[in-house]
Amino acid sequence: MTVHHFGKEDSLLNKFIAEIRDTDIQKDSMRFRRNIERIGEILSYELSKNLNYSNTTVQTPFGSKEISLPKDKLVLCSVLRAGLPLHQGMLNYFDSAENAFISAYRHHRGDEDAFEVIVKYFAAPSLSGKTLVLTDPMLATGKTLENVLEALKDHGKPDQIHILSVIGSKAGIEHITRIFPENTHLWIAAIDEKLNSKGYIVPGIGDAGDLAFGMKL
Repeated sequence: MTVHHFGKEDSLLNKFIAEIRDTDIQKDSMRFRRNIERIGEILSYELSKNLNYSNTTVQTPFGSKEISLPKDKLVLCSVLRAGLPLHQGMLNYFDSAENAFISAYRHHRGDEDAFEVIVKYFAAPSLSGKTLVLTDPMLATGKTLENVLEALKDHGKPDQIHILSVIGSKAGIEHITRIFPENTHLWIAAIDEKLNSKGYIVPGIGDAGDLAFGMKL
């Protein structure tokens, strides 16, 4: 797997990462969602440099101009519900892409820290011969993406797989590196050192779904 880590570079991206981490700024859920969306836009732009292109001619009012445009057939697949703002950021740039959505949640047995990821809802087009872009804002243990990959197998084999994440743990990245095809690309804004006993990224941001859409029971 090729990892593209942009948080280690100086850019405006760091401002958005800092704001989604800040416990005071996090209280504004609309700003939190917009910052995740902005990060999705930046990562989408960087990903676009890795796509396949072909030349076409565009007619202007005063003549014509040859330009190189992406030719990949993209399918954007996001994990509900935390992935929705990130998905919107991608869709702002890849506005002609097909879309897929999957629900995945952590199921804890009683008060145990151990959990399993359960997939319930899934809607996707055929992936055969297409470029699949998976979004998971918090790449913690990597189990969610592992389950998503398994669920997608009945929808055909994509030519290429890309993963977009806002923040990931080193352990999670190591896990998906073992699971996904070798030519997969990971586009990520920040990488944190560790996970806590409940599988949350430290220092991370907390629960991205709750911060974006409110607390759940």
